[in-house]
Amino acid sequence: MYIFMDMPAEPLKNRLALFCLTALGVVYGDIGTSPLYAVRECFHGTHGIAVTEANVLGALSLIFWTLVILVTLKYHVYVLRADNKGEGGILAMMALARGSRISPGAQRVVLALGLFGAALLYGDGMLTPAISVLSAIEGLEVATPFFTPYVIPITVIILIGLFSIQSRGTTKVGLLFGPVILVWFLFLAATGIASISQKPSVMAAFYPGYAVNFLLTNGFRGYLVLGAVFLVATGGEALYADLGHFNERAIQIDWFLIAGPSLLLNYFGQGALLLRNPDFADNPFYRMVPGWALYPAVVMATMATVIASQAVISGVFSLSRQAVQMGYLLRLRIVHMSSQQMGQIYMPAVNWILMLATVVLVVAFKRSTNLASAYGIAISVTMIITTLLAYIVSRHVWHWRLPVALAVTGGFLAADLAFCGANSVKVLDGGWFPLVASGIVVAIFLTWEKGRAIIAELQGVGALPLAQIVREAEQGGITRVPGTAVFLCGTPGATPSALLHNLKHNKILHQQNLFVSVRTEDVPRVSNGERFKAQAIGQDFHQVAVRYGFMEDPDIPEVLSQMAAGGFDFAASPSRITYMLSDNTLVTTHKGRLPAWQTALFVFLYRNALRPTQFFHLPYNQVIEIGRQIQL
Repeated sequence: MYIFMDMPAEPLKNRLALFCLTALGVVYGDIGTSPLYAVRECFHGTHGIAVTEANVLGALSLIFWTLVILVTLKYHVYVLRADNKGEGGILAMMALARGSRISPGAQRVVLALGLFGAALLYGDGMLTPAISVLSAIEGLEVATPFFTPYVIPITVIILIGLFSIQSRGTTKVGLLFGPVILVWFLFLAATGIASISQKPSVMAAFYPGYAVNFLLTNGFRGYLVLGAVFLVATGGEALYADLGHFNERAIQIDWFLIAGPSLLLNYFGQGALLLRNPDFADNPFYRMVPGWALYPAVVMATMATVIASQAVISGVFSLSRQAVQMGYLLRLRIVHMSSQQMGQIYMPAVNWILMLATVVLVVAFKRSTNLASAYGIAISVTMIITTLLAYIVSRHVWHWRLPVALAVTGGFLAADLAFCGANSVKVLDGGWFPLVASGIVVAIFLTWEKGRAIIAELQGVGALPLAQIVREAEQGGITRVPGTAVFLCGTPGATPSALLHNLKHNKILHQQNLFVSVRTEDVPRVSNGERFKAQAIGQDFHQVAVRYGFMEDPDIPEVLSQMAAGGFDFAASPSRITYMLSDNTLVTTHKGRLPAWQTALFVFLYRNALRPTQFFHLPYNQVIEIGRQIQL
């Protein structure tokens, strides 16, 4: 909604149409593959119920109202408004909430909720490719039992291929995402309409009374079916995370005109099939497809699930970069695959960890119905966190009145808690996996953040104030050499350890010295006009404060080039600047600053973090690293 202002009407329409087509492939790939397994799990899953007319209409009614309440009202109407300068996702909402005027205690709660919610999405990033691709390939079994022994190997090969091509970028493939998913949704709608035409009475499921009667009649067992019904909404969180790549208007147009109606038609078509033949509950999606179209349907479903998986993988890359920039994840290599699209990034370490986890899940769980038992619990908890964070945004950013904010939050929270409760029984059946995975990620987040704080504190022990160094240099007490030195310092005004050790061992100081501190703001991007601020703290000494958003990558040489272009007089050309960095070696002393397990984890993370030279895009031949030992 931000990129269309002040544009002529005709280009506006063309741009909007292109955005809608592209968004259809990226945003709705995940939720668009739910028909492969959602209805099946209601009747043939771990907590499946008998296929009777009342149960079919009741389950369909629950599916319809879940899509209305959770996906349409909550995400498309409510949550999409909570954009952080155009960016979406749980970390963006966390930053938006923390930027409001709330108490320090509330700030800590928001931080904890945001980090845990982000960690849960890593579990989703592992499960979505596994269950989506496996459920698509299982369609081969409907055609002939011959393929049964080959379902897992074929799935594993497709997944390995998917993760292997990430390093080549998805720009060209992305151009096909929209048209392929458009064809997929048209296929969903066509097969659904064909089935509904044979049993039109299934349309009665729009009446909410069937949903209420279903829950009252089936009691606790009917409540557990909500865990399967919830699978139709698992892409809701993903569409909010993709807000930054597109815009609210394109996402909403796609939902109300294409994705939403197509999904409903297919779900009701599967229900009509079950009313005609209850024995088809083992795989109503593929049983609904005519025999001559079965193999093409498997191919199309596989393509759709690969696209859905690709969107989730890209989302995890984006989430990881945000965590790195915000200081909760170790510095990792980030490869930009496109000079035109900032969202096109590749993170090798994250990619291979996801691939290993996804392949292990397929081999261990073997069937998509088993994976469905693990799927949903992480997203249901994430949706609760999103609702709570949205309440803070509604009160302190949008300035809603308390009764209105409580009413809206209470309504959505009641639905979220109901689905979370139904999904909680999945913990022992496999739901423990995403919870354990998210627990590990949270441990990494907190360990890295706390460990870095301890190192900064230890580096400051015994350090001379920077002002004192500047005074001694100006009084001629330190030998000066020609050129410019740039020191990276975590805290403005503090003396970098690299400077202290350079003075201690080399007893020299450059003619000009810049002390650069980098800060990541709670906004996606910072304009070039606000990128840096240089302040003189003495003759030929400057403190340079550099600001980046959590969706940006720091580039110190680029900042220095901007300074030179703005008239800053360097003592040497930028190509001859010397970057002085500290190369710390951690020595564990078991002094109790961190628990033993956390110390071991932090040392492992620290040793595997990307070097500052790479992270800040410093030229290798202009960097000097001065080492020291830090007793942790």
